[in-house]
Amino acid sequence: MPNFCAAPNCSRKSTKCPDVPFFRFPRDPVRCRKWVENCRRPDLEDKSSEQLHKQYRLCARHFETSLICTNRPYRMILKDDAVPTLFDFTSHLKKTVRSYVKHKRIRELSEEDLQRIKAPRNDADVLRGLQCIQDANQANGDKGGHESPAEKWEELLPQDTSLNLTEEKGNKEFLKVLFETVLLLGRQNVPLGGCSSEDTASPCCAPNNIRALLEFRMNAGDEILRKRFETMAEYTEYCPKNLQRDLLAICEMCIRKEVLREMRENFFSIVTDEVVDISGLDHVSLHVRFVDNMDCLREEFLGFVQCELEGEALADRLQETLTEKWGLNMDNCRGQAYNGSGSMFYKKHALASKILQQYPKALCTSCSSYPLNIWIAKSTPIFSVTMVLSLMDSVQAFFSLSSQLQTALEASIDVAFQTTAERAKELKSVCQGSWTERHDTFEILTDLYDVLVTCLDGVSYNICGKWSAYMVTQASMLSSTMRDFEMVMCLVVMKNVLGYTRAFGKNLQGHAADTYFASGTLTAVLHSLNEMRENLDVYHEFWLEEATHLAHKMAIEMKAPRRCLGQATEGSSEESPDHYYREALTTPCLDYVIAEVKGMFCEEQLKALKCLSLVPSVMAQLNYNTTVEITANLYKDDLPNPDTLSAELHCWRIKWKHRSRDVELPNTVFDTLQHPDIKFFPNVYTLLKIVCNLPIIKVGSERSEVGRRRLKAYLKATPVEERASSLALMHINYDAKHDFDMMVDTFAKLYPEKMQLPNVLDFLEACDQDSGEMEVAMGDRAWR
Repeated sequence: MPNFCAAPNCSRKSTKCPDVPFFRFPRDPVRCRKWVENCRRPDLEDKSSEQLHKQYRLCARHFETSLICTNRPYRMILKDDAVPTLFDFTSHLKKTVRSYVKHKRIRELSEEDLQRIKAPRNDADVLRGLQCIQDANQANGDKGGHESPAEKWEELLPQDTSLNLTEEKGNKEFLKVLFETVLLLGRQNVPLGGCSSEDTASPCCAPNNIRALLEFRMNAGDEILRKRFETMAEYTEYCPKNLQRDLLAICEMCIRKEVLREMRENFFSIVTDEVVDISGLDHVSLHVRFVDNMDCLREEFLGFVQCELEGEALADRLQETLTEKWGLNMDNCRGQAYNGSGSMFYKKHALASKILQQYPKALCTSCSSYPLNIWIAKSTPIFSVTMVLSLMDSVQAFFSLSSQLQTALEASIDVAFQTTAERAKELKSVCQGSWTERHDTFEILTDLYDVLVTCLDGVSYNICGKWSAYMVTQASMLSSTMRDFEMVMCLVVMKNVLGYTRAFGKNLQGHAADTYFASGTLTAVLHSLNEMRENLDVYHEFWLEEATHLAHKMAIEMKAPRRCLGQATEGSSEESPDHYYREALTTPCLDYVIAEVKGMFCEEQLKALKCLSLVPSVMAQLNYNTTVEITANLYKDDLPNPDTLSAELHCWRIKWKHRSRDVELPNTVFDTLQHPDIKFFPNVYTLLKIVCNLPIIKVGSERSEVGRRRLKAYLKATPVEERASSLALMHINYDAKHDFDMMVDTFAKLYPEKMQLPNVLDFLEACDQDSGEMEVAMGDRAWR
């Protein structure tokens, strides 16, 4: 819509004078009143400053040149105290009424005029007004080639809503530019914010990121931004904080929709991870695991869910988020896994039970992303176990700071294992990677415990002077923490207790044959753990002796922790370290591991793992004698043709049993799903898709866990105060397809009031407020 100058006897408009800038009336009531007084237009006196700001403008010809700042690209702005002083109040007296010269009335309105103006109007009034204009044109003849009043006003009227469509198209193009800018910042993990709007006026304060990027695009020649920028008095008016939040929410919604596009009707599993701080609140990251239309297993990051609620309430929130907000069908959920320690541990059992109660097929399992021993240790509700896990992560992070620290650690390993060069070589190779995420993590830490303390002491002393102050401080703190007998005893207990589940957990995350046969050894694992529990006193004595021997190498005294000594009451004998560690550490740790293994591997889960016998390499080791018919009853309702399952399984066995010698047997579920003949066996195909969705099954390739690895990188590289759920989703899923037209349409549907355009009558009213020409052309007929 063109801008008209509200000054008397001024006929300038933006379409005729593109080089003349127009300025809105100020929102400040005091300053706005000065503008109205200087204009000497009585019809503007009863209008509010907000209405004047939205509907009226003055061109630059009415301001002193010293009041206009010209140092901004593509536009001019007024100084804060600018007031218009240059007006022409006499030129209209020199012209006749028949000349139809466009001018603003400077006279007072009579009571009859005011009543006509306030009278309601309808479409018939508009049509009659147009007819009066046409009659006036015919009477005058439109001679001399001059533009008639009708022609002037017809070019302003939205004929066939073409002007509205143009305005709507411009709004959508501008929104598309904003979405492109927000997504660019999100992909690069750059926060939109920066300095507050109050600080941007200061020359020493840089603008926020989204404003800086928009200005850069405009300076680079973006015409859409330039046109919008020229018509706005302030930048923050068309991209404020609330609009940024709306844009982020829609970007997050559309990206998540694209990520989940292929799994709406497929089976899936949900996996949560460690508790992280997002915007000052505790959240858990949520991943969805599914087989896409190309029969490839994928694990995608979907966002963060607040976890400050208790178990059942958290389960309701999680289910509401997945179904109502993200559009997933929980009836297709076939697995769930909850990783994490601390507060998440106390909620995961209630969370899993609540979901299992409503969806019995959503089996709760461990997650293949963590070794089974680490997964059990992270959920152990014992303070010293949590401290050992935190210590392990801190030590690994410290020696990863620089290659010099890694070299110093390797030198310490060579000195400590001079007689066993093979073991030294193995340990150095392990320390170069992520040794805290291995099945034998506790064994490695036990072997390296005294070596790590010695190396940390060498760094903290800094005799050679090559370590920074930060490294010296961190090394001193870690060495002091490790010189605690409670840490040594807890490490020895965890190593020995979880030693019985180490081989079991490693086989579970191996090939399909390893996982299948590991599920049959669960009884033996539980038998060994129960036998250890029955002879706990004997085992505890051996473990205490081992911990004492390890502590003696570092001159650590065997004693109970200080918090235990402070609990002794007067008259009671001091508790011995032997008794304390047996009752407070060994017994509860062993009891928890037994209970966790029993609860984690329920009968339904073992039946589901038996379906791995459908993998051809497993069938060959079983001599093609399987009992899948019995175990497949758990998923009978999911099969496309359950009545033909027995015959189909027979054909499946015959196919691989009598294969030609040059045909290689698939070793994994994923290789089997990629076989070209798998679609001829729909029941087998469905069972394999369900089984590989279970979180306990190891993924086929690193590409399947790209979302998890990107999440770890995001949390490591992003400070806590800059983390945001929307930006995290855009950054982690930066390779997802983006449909900007869909984003604009979604914005228009969700926020129609922000896309609403003025109708024809409102347009005419806005024009009539700025000009008295319609009154002249129509005689005494008032349009208001």
